[in-house]
Amino acid sequence: QVQLVESGGSLVQAGGSLRLSCVASGRTYSIYRMGWFRQAPGKEREFVAEYRWGAGIKEYADSVKGRFTISRDSAKNTMNLQMNSLKPEDTAVYYCNAVERGEGGNYWGQGTQVTVSS
Repeated sequence: QVQLVESGGSLVQAGGSLRLSCVASGRTYSIYRMGWFRQAPGKEREFVAEYRWGAGIKEYADSVKGRFTISRDSAKNTMNLQMNSLKPEDTAVYYCNAVERGEGGNYWGQGTQVTVSS
């Protein structure tokens, strides 16, 4: 199994920046991609960004392109999300996600709250 722990969520003013981190532990050798999702009150969970480790491919939701950057520190089994130019509509609980190769599992962290005030 894989365990995920997020950190870095906070209250920030519009236009500000935050850096979220997700530390993976357990069967990390089996992970082939990790990503970030978010869920705002009353809305469904939505994709934000992902990083396919082996291929080094990064993808972003249109709503965050040019503002958010996903990165990986392989030595620390950590994935980061640098969020710049934050907007009130970025307010949500942000979840880290990891997917194993083949028929492996799909894992979620507990979430970290990001609140952007106008």
